[in-house]
Amino acid sequence: MFEFSEISAENREYFYQELYHYAETMMSGETDIIALTANMSSLIWHTLPDINWVGFYFFKKGELVLGPFQGKPACVRIAPGQGVCGMAFSSRKTLRVDDVHTFPGHIACDPESHSEIVIPVLNNNDVIAVLDIDSPLMSRFTQADQIGLEKIVRLLEKNISYSSLS
Repeated sequence: MFEFSEISAENREYFYQELYHYAETMMSGETDIIALTANMSSLIWHTLPDINWVGFYFFKKGELVLGPFQGKPACVRIAPGQGVCGMAFSSRKTLRVDDVHTFPGHIACDPESHSEIVIPVLNNNDVIAVLDIDSPLMSRFTQADQIGLEKIVRLLEKNISYSSLS
């Protein structure tokens, strides 16, 4: 397996190519949303440096509900439009926040988190979940991280059996 511990700006593209390859292999033949998001949380947790939380929130009955994750216990329910996760859900766009403490309405599940990236997961143009990743570092997530992580989320979208949501 690729050594993920040292990622520099020079090899970040290669890192995400390798991460995509491992994600693709792990997803092969699996369609259950819980199994897929659990493995993706673990893969990202064990490979992406300088993060302190990674997980999914699923949209259920009008709110985002905690799904598979790695890290400290987290907020269980988030309303659309609230916090970084709720805003990414409502805007249907990836949000990359350099300093969560200056983000209006930020929900502080872990005060040690300082930056965050949240990527919507789509099904037929509807947001069904978000991938949330936090870091204890300010400005941790770059454009290269966003591009690489969005590709992994698009791969996840292709593999999910949406009948497993009910």
